[in-house]
Amino acid sequence: MRLFIYLSLLFFALCLTTSAYAQDSLAVDTGDTSTLMIQVENAAARTNVRDEAPNLSEIFSMAKIFWALVFLLSGYIGIRVISKILEILAERSAQYRITLKGLIPVVRILGWILVLFIIVAGIFQPPATTILALSASVGVAVGFASQDILKNIFGGVMILFDRPFQVGDKIEVGSYYGEVTQIGLRSTRVVTPDDSLVSIPNSEIMNGSVSNSNAGEANCQVVAEIYLPITIDTVRVREIATQAAQVSKYVYLAKPIAVLFFNEVKDRKSFLKMRLKAYVMDIRSEFAFKSEMTEIVIKALIDEQLINDKDFN
Repeated sequence: MRLFIYLSLLFFALCLTTSAYAQDSLAVDTGDTSTLMIQVENAAARTNVRDEAPNLSEIFSMAKIFWALVFLLSGYIGIRVISKILEILAERSAQYRITLKGLIPVVRILGWILVLFIIVAGIFQPPATTILALSASVGVAVGFASQDILKNIFGGVMILFDRPFQVGDKIEVGSYYGEVTQIGLRSTRVVTPDDSLVSIPNSEIMNGSVSNSNAGEANCQVVAEIYLPITIDTVRVREIATQAAQVSKYVYLAKPIAVLFFNEVKDRKSFLKMRLKAYVMDIRSEFAFKSEMTEIVIKALIDEQLINDKDFN
């Protein structure tokens, strides 16, 4: 009986020992398994990172760089050719001159956007993460290095969308007046009456006031001014000036002709300033019409003895 009890106690002790060992073994195995799983996950993550971030030599290979240069050169030539064709067509047609010239800056910007899109998305094909990273880095660097340039570029884009003027318009910005020949991303080029080419930064145009003489139309108003004696017959002068404007080859008769008189004092002497307002069919004839009106009106007044040398002495 005692032997049975001893054997029972021994068996119970062995069972407890075996159970504890099994639990310890299970704990060790679980720990080893967790460590193994973590190592596998880390290896997989490193593999995914390598897969998501390809080598730069694969993105910017020599073949891709070659084709990018080919598309860049082809785009430059194509944009120049299309712009030149539009300029030639605009100069041949006075009616559609402003419209055709207004298409030139739009064609240039859209053309370069298309070329850059083909090069980036079609040739290099970088991952989205690379594009975002490069865009952020370049954006920050360029933003700090060229704030004035970015202001001009933003101004050029706003001019194209807001359209306060377009290529071919006669505008006045600050002390400059002339015809707009080009609207670029950095500046707007204007040809002044003395045939000087002036480049005005787009940021100055957006921050200042702009006077547009024709607002996209082919015709524009021209004002010829002549100083006359205070005692002159204004009725006859108005008739002469109106007739001179009506027979001009430059005049646009669909819009009214007006002759106005104002009193001005120069060197303590009163004069009448006559202002002849009329419209020309082509804005390029502005100064030719003004010169013609001045010559014809003064000659007619002298022939009719309405003015003489004594009136201006």
